[in-house]
Amino acid sequence: MIDLQAGDLRTFVPSRDFALSQAFYTALGCELEWSDEGLALFRLGASRFYLQAHYVKDWAENTMLHIGVQDAARCHADIKRLLASDRFAPARVAAPRREPYGALVSYVWDPAGVLLHLAQWDRP
Repeated sequence: MIDLQAGDLRTFVPSRDFALSQAFYTALGCELEWSDEGLALFRLGASRFYLQAHYVKDWAENTMLHIGVQDAARCHADIKRLLASDRFAPARVAAPRREPYGALVSYVWDPAGVLLHLAQWDRP
């Protein structure tokens, strides 16, 4: 077996409107570390991801990020308030629901249709 000695894994996330998606992720608390006209690097906790100025509908609507949070209900309420202004339309949020794998999850769709799973685990 090959030992890649990997220290980091980053995904690429599409955006339909690059500036709007950058503003959306910043409003969610992601820290913009670097950007140019077509790519932005965000940090969320100990993780990072790239936001691209590139959009393919099927890809965007099949991209999902699973994010562990402390309080899915609070995240839902905060994001619902954020989205009430329609600034990030067509982004939307669903009320938390208990999933069979043990997490309470609030689902958030970003402006491009990327699905975020904000998952609160009852046990480590």
